[in-house]
Parts: sequence; C-alpha cells; structure tokens
Amino acid sequence: MSRSGRLFLLLDAMRAKRVPVTAAQLAQQLQVSERTIYRDIQTLAELGAPLQGEAGVGYLLRCGAFLPPMMFDADELEALVLGARWVRRQGDAALAEAASRALAKIATASPRDLRDSMAETSLWVPLGRRADQPDAEASTTAAQADRFVQPVREAIRHEHRLMLGYEDQQGSASERTVWPFALAYFEGKRLLAAWCELRGDYRHFRIDRIASVLSTGERYATRRQVLLAAWRKAHDIDPEA
Repeated sequence: MSRSGRLFLLLDAMRAKRVPVTAAQLAQQLQVSERTIYRDIQTLAELGAPLQGEAGVGYLLRCGAFLPPMMFDADELEALVLGARWVRRQGDAALAEAASRALAKIATASPRDLRDSMAETSLWVPLGRRADQPDAEASTTAAQADRFVQPVREAIRHEHRLMLGYEDQQGSASERTVWPFALAYFEGKRLLAAWCELRGDYRHFRIDRIASVLSTGERYATRRQVLLAAWRKAHDIDPEA
C-alpha cells in the first residue's frame, strides 16, 4: 500500500473514534508499527489535519477534517444512521465496514461534530424477520406499523411522554403513559422500547398493536441516554452493535 493510501486509512480510523485513541491501537488496526503511526500522524499534522493529543496519551481528530462542511437536520441524520445500521446488519462484511467508514466521514465533515449524536440515535435494525412469517404477512404488518412510526420517533427525539392506546397479544386493551427512548426496525414490524408509568418498568410495544398515540408535549423526568444505557445493560445489548 502506498503511503498516501495509508494516510487516508489512518484518517478513516480516527474519524470513527469519539475519544482519544492510542498509537498502539491504531497500529494494531492498520497492521503497521507504532513508529509508523507516529510518523504518519506528524505528516497529517503538517498537512493541516486538526489533530489533538500527544504520544502516550492518544489522538483525536476534530470535526471538519479536509472535507467541505455539510449540515444535516434531525431527520436526515436519523436516516443516515438507520440506513448505515441496516447495511451493517443485512450486508456482507465489506459493506458493513464501508457503512461504518461512511458514517465516520459524514460525522466529522460537519462544522458540528456529529459522532455523539449518531451514537445516541435510538433507531435500531435487529437481524432478520421470523422464519415462520410469510412475506405477505410481513408486508401487511409493516404497513400497519407505519401509521404511528413518525409520532413515536419524534417523541423519542424530543424526550416527550406519550399516551398510548394499546392492545396486547391476548387482545386486552389498555391505556399507557410511557417514556419512549428506542425504536427497533424488524422486518415486518416495529418495536418501541419505553419506560411504562403504569408498570414502573421497561416495556416493549409493537407499533402495529397501538390504537392511538397522543404526545403530552412534556419531557419525561429521566434523560433518554440514561434510559437507553440502563435498558442496554439490562438486556446485554452492545451499544456499538
């Protein structure tokens, strides 16, 4: 590999990091020596790359590196993250890696560093649909789910309490006030993760079983990131997956 190609790979590797990364970690990822990493970092700094850090501590690439500024609104950012996560789940290894690199480039090409915002986006793409669910059934379920996806997604973004009319698997109807914090996109259905005030615990709601949605316009008491972190821990979910 040419040195210029290695420099671009080094930039890509650093774009993906939200915290300082050591030369040893970069050397292992790029399969070169630490001495080469130190030399390449010095070259990038001389070329004007906005690097922070020092040897023995770690390095961090600030946003805006070498690319023209781009601005994204909240919907555009969620679409980018959801699309990339879908590719990482459904594509092959090469496409999955490409999706991660693309997100890292987009995050640092903005005047506002978007890496934290992307990491905290509560839209998920679990693997596949049930093997026993026919295509026609999956399509019908997805169409039913779409009706309330947008108001739920907006409530997650703004951390607003939602009042749900819900029907469970046994057909029993109930009214719930919930704190929505994550939305999983399965093939054929969408699943809302929320804190349920009625049960005093985390609950999951299929969007196609929701009969009504009303946003209270009130922020719930706990920050979404805190709820999300506790839910991930309870269900052993890797935040980078």
